[in-house]
Amino acid sequence: MSRWACVLAATLLAACAGFPAKQKPVALDSQAPLSGLQFAGGGEWPAEEWWTRYQDSTLDELIALGLANSPTLANAHARFDSARQSVRLAAAASGAHLDANADINRQRLSDNGLFPPRLLGFSWYNQSDLGVQASYVFDWWGKQRDAVEAAMDEAHASQAERSDAALLLASSIADTYFGWQADQTRLALSREKEIAVGEENRVAVERARAELDPPENIDRTRISQATVREQSAQLEGSAKLRVVALAALVGKPMAELPALSPKALPRYPAKLPDTVTLDLLARRADITASRWRVEAAQRNVDSARAEFFPDVSLNLLLGLSSVDVSKLLEYGSRAPEAGAAIHLPVFDAGRVKARYGGAQAAAESAISTYQDAVIGAARDVAMQITTQAQLAAQREQRTAQLEAAVRLNRGAAAQLRQGVQDIRIQLTATEFWIDQRDAIAQLDAAALSADIALQRALGGGYESKATTP
Repeated sequence: MSRWACVLAATLLAACAGFPAKQKPVALDSQAPLSGLQFAGGGEWPAEEWWTRYQDSTLDELIALGLANSPTLANAHARFDSARQSVRLAAAASGAHLDANADINRQRLSDNGLFPPRLLGFSWYNQSDLGVQASYVFDWWGKQRDAVEAAMDEAHASQAERSDAALLLASSIADTYFGWQADQTRLALSREKEIAVGEENRVAVERARAELDPPENIDRTRISQATVREQSAQLEGSAKLRVVALAALVGKPMAELPALSPKALPRYPAKLPDTVTLDLLARRADITASRWRVEAAQRNVDSARAEFFPDVSLNLLLGLSSVDVSKLLEYGSRAPEAGAAIHLPVFDAGRVKARYGGAQAAAESAISTYQDAVIGAARDVAMQITTQAQLAAQREQRTAQLEAAVRLNRGAAAQLRQGVQDIRIQLTATEFWIDQRDAIAQLDAAALSADIALQRALGGGYESKATTP
């Protein structure tokens, strides 16, 4: 017996040679790299339904429809449900198992077999079995436990990704809707300019007929007319395309969308929460998902490492067996069986080491993805707050130009009333005034788009409730 114990010990030592050391937990970044960013503080984190800050009932209805009907969000829900089922599968693979079996077979003995029928006195016989089998695998090394926890971490990641998908959908709907509003504002200004340019063309035609101006002036005004009409056509097409995009985002036909009506664009100052550097990572669903995937990958590494250790299992069978069905339930038909098994991969062509190496590579990839997500989050916030600051500075200068254009327009109207100048001076001033209003409308649309992007960059009201173990 001692010789067999020595052989078993030698086998275990040979199998455990080169056993990898337990990995240390990875220290993930806990702060967003936003040092050096200049921003106005005092802002608030987005609310869960952040789009209600724009106070637009049509937008609220569009986003509600999108969250209820979007195929993209339905796909995210399906991934989360699949991850939850994976947790159940991983849990079912561990612990105790109990199986019940019953079978009955009728078989003929071969005339040329090991036991010829002429010796036994019969050619056909019945075999009936009835039993309950129990088994238990000892998880001494934590392989099954780590597999279950890895599946739970994947489920947490899928849950965070579902929130991220909802945020992306809501922000896309808001950006497209306000893009349509901006097109409507600019289209109204373009049509207003069409009237002024048309009047300028009429004056050019009359002055050319009166031989006061050369005919070339008519061509110049017609070119201006064509340019303005082209802009109107572009804005009309852009507005129609945005309606198509809204229908796709919402998951409804265009005819079933809420009625859209032009409204003034809202404006909000660019401010960040004072704790943005400390709390941003917990407010981003994509970073939370990446963090859980790192945890899942590390659990998989631990589970793969545990495969280097032997598996020990117990099996118990309580069964009945008889060649006579009528005697199957008799006491003498009992056939109990108990046993224990130990399994250790000694020579498996490197399968265990390969699985462990693959788990390590997956963990390194998950960590890199997390780091990229952190850098991307900081970049998003920095870009949007910087863009808003730049647009605010541009709008300030455009506002000064608009005020000057208003004064020029009033001065031209006064000169026209006094008979000092003809109507062309006023038309030119009016066109300049419209151009400045159009430029401000574009800046306001860009600033609102940046504000929506900032709400998304700040997490859109998401806050991680699950603590990383």
